[in-house]
Amino acid sequence: MATLKYKVITSKTQYQDYCNKLEQMLFSGSKDRNIKDEIALLTLLIEKWDEEHNTFDDLNPIQLLQSLMKEHNLKAKDLVPVLNMSKGYISDILNYKKGLSKEVIRKLAAYFKISQEALNRPYKLTEPENAHLKNASIMKTKKKLAVA
Repeated sequence: MATLKYKVITSKTQYQDYCNKLEQMLFSGSKDRNIKDEIALLTLLIEKWDEEHNTFDDLNPIQLLQSLMKEHNLKAKDLVPVLNMSKGYISDILNYKKGLSKEVIRKLAAYFKISQEALNRPYKLTEPENAHLKNASIMKTKKKLAVA
């Protein structure tokens, strides 16, 4: 009986190994049908592991964003073209001075391929004028009302 090339992921080491293999295959650019099938299988196994070992609930949205940035070796300046915002504004978000707007949440979720719900949770801001607000969508509403 032949042994399986890939099995259900049961450890963090195996998970990392499969992630590395998947990354190598994706960057190889191979058009081979067998490679495409392997990519699909590894993706499925990795996603299953991620769903079962999801730690998103342990992190507030900014901690999650910082974790994703670290995992992808990104800095605030790298998100400028993704979010179409200034580096300073992104820095304010990362330092709890500004909240995540609905548009920013949509863009980040699409970029990092995560659910919007992971980023769309309340957290405290540090700026005195914004500290009582849960997120940027509330800030914008209050500013619009103040201007009107």
